[in-house]
This record gives sequence, structure tokens and C-alpha cells, in this order.
Amino acid sequence: MCYTKIVISNFATMRSILNISLPTDLKEEVEAAVKSQGYATKSEFFRDLLRSWKEDKLAQELQGSRRAIKSKKGKLLKSLKDLR
Repeated sequence: MCYTKIVISNFATMRSILNISLPTDLKEEVEAAVKSQGYATKSEFFRDLLRSWKEDKLAQELQGSRRAIKSKKGKLLKSLKDLR
């Protein structure tokens, strides 16, 4: 088991540090991806990975909303006032 320190940036000037432990084979995969995909650091790799995860999560939520609307179980908002 190896330990990797990851700095997660908060687009402002604040940063938070998150430490994770990875099995050696995953650590080597991360290091290979950093080199082959042009990331400057492992932190940059993980920030990109987290952004992609958040986009996928949002896309799934959107798809669920579309299904609900199609099945007449969702609520179509005509304005922001409808959120209340």
C-alpha cells in the first residue's frame, strides 16, 4: 500500500489537502496516466477525474428528470418561482 497526497483546489485561493492511500498497482496507473495524458501533477489528474465524475453525476440526474417528465411524473418549471 502506498500513500499519495492530493491537493484539491477550490478555484479561489483556498486549498484543502486530501490524503488517500492506493494499492501500488493503482498508484503506478495514476503515474502512467499523468505522464501519458500530459497532466502536470497527480493532483491535476485527480481534480480532472473529480470534475468528470461530477459532470457524469449531473448528467445522470438530468436523464432521471427527463424520464420523470416523459412519464408525466416530473414537474416542468415555467419559471424559477415554480421551485417553491
